[in-house]
Amino acid sequence: MALGLLALAAMRAYPTYPNYDSLMALVWGRDILDGTLPAFDAYRAPTEHPLLVAIGIPLSALGDTGERLMVLFGVGGYVALVAGVYRLGRVTILVAGGLVAALLVASRLNLALLASIAFLDIPYCALIVWAAALEVERPRRGGAVWVLLALAGLLRPEAWALAFLYAVWIGWPLDWRGRARAVGLAAVAPVVWSITDLIVTGNPVFSLTYTDGSAADLQRERPLTSLPWLMVRLLAEILKWPVLLAALVGVVLAVVLRRRQFLVPAVLVVVTCAEYLVIASGGLAVVYRYLLVAALALAVFAALALTGWLTIPRGRARTVWTALAVGSMVIGGAYTITHTNPAKIRVELRERERIRANLRAVLTDPAVTAARRCGPLTVPNHKLIPEVRWILDLPQGGVLARSQPGVRPQTAGVAIIIDRRVERRPALNVFEVPRDRGLLLQLPPAGFRPIAGNRDFAAWARCADDPPVVRDVRPG
Repeated sequence: MALGLLALAAMRAYPTYPNYDSLMALVWGRDILDGTLPAFDAYRAPTEHPLLVAIGIPLSALGDTGERLMVLFGVGGYVALVAGVYRLGRVTILVAGGLVAALLVASRLNLALLASIAFLDIPYCALIVWAAALEVERPRRGGAVWVLLALAGLLRPEAWALAFLYAVWIGWPLDWRGRARAVGLAAVAPVVWSITDLIVTGNPVFSLTYTDGSAADLQRERPLTSLPWLMVRLLAEILKWPVLLAALVGVVLAVVLRRRQFLVPAVLVVVTCAEYLVIASGGLAVVYRYLLVAALALAVFAALALTGWLTIPRGRARTVWTALAVGSMVIGGAYTITHTNPAKIRVELRERERIRANLRAVLTDPAVTAARRCGPLTVPNHKLIPEVRWILDLPQGGVLARSQPGVRPQTAGVAIIIDRRVERRPALNVFEVPRDRGLLLQLPPAGFRPIAGNRDFAAWARCADDPPVVRDVRPG
């Protein structure tokens, strides 16, 4: 309850807006309400996620309120995630273990930041963690676990493997009818995803093939030999090294103490890491979000290392374990407090809010509105496409990326330029893709003149017959 109220207060104090994937889900939802199929194959569009698109349909009808509700979806997922980690820690260790596991996760401000911009990975992780907690609490319970896994599988396909493993686990002691039913339940999310792709693109496996192609287009490939160490580094980036080391100690303790209830968290770690290696080999190696479920399960193992002494009989072993665990928590807590900078997060959120407001101000400037009648509206690359489409309520193709192959040099219309001080922010990052670095994406087209701007963006325009009124508003 307290965490939920704190999250709502933070939302009110620091208004944010959805990230690229979630904002595109809103745009696609609006396309559907307008009677057109969403363009899943648009230039560098994110992979579609059926549940997120389904949520985007009603929210898109609410305009800016729907955008805020999408953020609430991410923040609510964060609260559910922390609560789920507590529940998993409680059923595998004790209440103290649940509290420590939840505290370890809540202290990772990068997760809170992802939630504040509606990253779908946070609600996805919440669904998986709650499914794990309910299964540990009552093995082979089915029911709610199937529902949670199906919903997770409509957000990310990585949940499919967990669902089919669960089908094997729950169906093993049953007859063939029971096993067939379990497999059928596990197949719900893949079938719904495939039907969605078939309806929209005509290709039932579009999302699976598109993700690999998109990764290649964004040039994110890494050598296979570097992936195991990179995986460890990314886990440490999520958890920090002390927590990751405590998690490894917890794994050893779970084996030594024969804690069978830790089988489920262990499966989450193994399956998620295996899936990461498969995904990373396809070109998404540096995206640590694919390891979040493993990191959360490892946080529970770390909680075992720090609180498991409460579960063993009194004696020398318990005394030594207690001293080491308490000492580690004191040192770790002091380190976290002295190395955590909430002000940095506040600056990040305020800057994101300012950039969105400045983009909206430029796009809705009367001079820009008038100049849009002269030709297309362009942005440097794909990053701003969902932003511009959402703000201006544009259809597919209503805004073009100058980085897109086949887009001819602009001779009329409006060109949006990003100021150099913010062009490398993750949400804008004009030159993130190596092949884009040789393109003149940040230079106004020949003959264009500035018509509107502020510290973050400028609009340049040209009309062949009636040039717009020129105002010297170059940013920075």
